[in-house]
Amino acid sequence: MSTTTSSTTSAGTRSGPVDPIGADLVRTLKELKLGQMTQTLPERLVLARQQKMSHAAFLQLVLADEITRRDSRSATLRSRAAGLDPSMRLDTWDELDDLTYDRELLADLATLRFTEAGHGALVLGPVGVGKTHLACALGHIAIRRRMTVHAARADKLFTRLRGARLDNTLEAELRKLARVDLLILDDFALKPLDATETNDFYELVVDRHHRASTIVTSNREPSEWLTLMSDALLAQSAVDRLTSGAHTLVIEGPSYRQRHPHRRAAIDPEGGQP
Repeated sequence: MSTTTSSTTSAGTRSGPVDPIGADLVRTLKELKLGQMTQTLPERLVLARQQKMSHAAFLQLVLADEITRRDSRSATLRSRAAGLDPSMRLDTWDELDDLTYDRELLADLATLRFTEAGHGALVLGPVGVGKTHLACALGHIAIRRRMTVHAARADKLFTRLRGARLDNTLEAELRKLARVDLLILDDFALKPLDATETNDFYELVVDRHHRASTIVTSNREPSEWLTLMSDALLAQSAVDRLTSGAHTLVIEGPSYRQRHPHRRAAIDPEGGQP
């Protein structure tokens, strides 16, 4: 014979009797691929009893819980596939409280309205101020809105495209990148771009211009990018397209690593880059 137990809240007070979840119900939920529901079902049963919910209302409640769980798991998996650091979210940005930047512009960027018109965003500033953190945070928001996202450090992306030339998959790679709703190009122009990299950058920007949004983080101003590319004409054409209509957020302040040296291993807003 089953017994009825009581649940205890975090404050230590008893919230009332909880119906135990029997083995048969657990097995049924697992067969329906609803096994995660057992994590919240006891508390939901308590709530249903307290609020005298109808059967339909209770069913709606537990199914809504399951939708939330699946959405959260899906977002986690898609964020990982997109190359986003899970710790770099907007809700952790307030730790960087001694920086100077346009907070109204940041709030506007967080709405992702700039993506509706296919505009881009430039996040500029010195080393260690959290440019990568902020770009990833916007990527997480985009993921939650069911947008496709791809984040990569610029030098690694260009190396990948160089490798694609060797197995004749370059066009496929460029098409794939052109279709991404939000491309995050991190640490761009940290070092000079050779002829191949300059050409790939040009092709990427042209393919995405007015069709999809790109976020670029860099320690350098766009005018400096031009001097680091091997082909002046391609460079000017690409940079002009990328910056026209783009929102530019400049972050100023001391390096996070210098401000919080004891936290370097735990939290690094620039993804461990120099």
